Amino acid sequence: MAELALTAARHEELVALLDDEQRLRAQYPKVLEYLDATPLLAGTGDDRADRAFDIRLVHYMTGGREHSSNPYWDIVAPSVSVRAGRRTVDGGREKGSARLGFAQTILQSAFAYAVPSPETIQWMAEFCAGLTVIEAGAGRGYWAAQLTEAGLTVEAYDSQPPDTTDNISFLHTAGQPDVWHRIGGPREYAARSSDGQEVLFLCWPPGWGNTMASEALTAFNGERLVYIGEPKGGRTGDDAFFDALTEGWRLESEDPRFVSWWNLADTARGWVRR
Repeated sequence: MAELALTAARHEELVALLDDEQRLRAQYPKVLEYLDATPLLAGTGDDRADRAFDIRLVHYMTGGREHSSNPYWDIVAPSVSVRAGRRTVDGGREKGSARLGFAQTILQSAFAYAVPSPETIQWMAEFCAGLTVIEAGAGRGYWAAQLTEAGLTVEAYDSQPPDTTDNISFLHTAGQPDVWHRIGGPREYAARSSDGQEVLFLCWPPGWGNTMASEALTAFNGERLVYIGEPKGGRTGDDAFFDALTEGWRLESEDPRFVSWWNLADTARGWVRR
């Protein structure tokens, strides 16, 4: 696994920050929460790799956008393994670790549930080329920001934009952006005009009976859909959504290099209306 090369100046900054618990608590409370928990949680068994992960998390979650435009990926990338042709964030251990699982919850809340690797962003850029991406349930807009940087036009919406409402999944937290891309609310989503030259993007739409995914698909009049999430019966999407896919859509493409957390079963798939 590649080691993170810090400049001397950045190393001094981090040393000073980690020596100042009061400042860390005020400016980066989630980083402090992680650092307080790690001694109590089992790691992967590779102490060097675990320490390297900790350094990356602290560096990228306190460094701001000048250090990375995709900090989520830069934190987890060296911890990706390939198992049975599937890329997973597992720290080199098939079942991950409790420590990595705790980091997962912090990173998902700070950025997004799914991991936006450069390869998946490129796959989406190709599948969505020439069309406007309409992301429903965009959360902090982290994926929307990555897709925009890749050259796509993205309109992102959420029922609870984290910068203007209290979104329980993406709470306001000191030291991290509320949003990475402009997020429209329900009224904007309902009022938007459509010319059919669009791709509906659903990235980890809520499951457990929530009908958001099926409602978004029913209201959409374009010809292409990108769904990132688990299969029917998993943590994402509702039964009506999957039934509608089976009846009215054809699987056109699947990203073979998609990266998932080891304990999840999500994939990235592109669908075309029949």
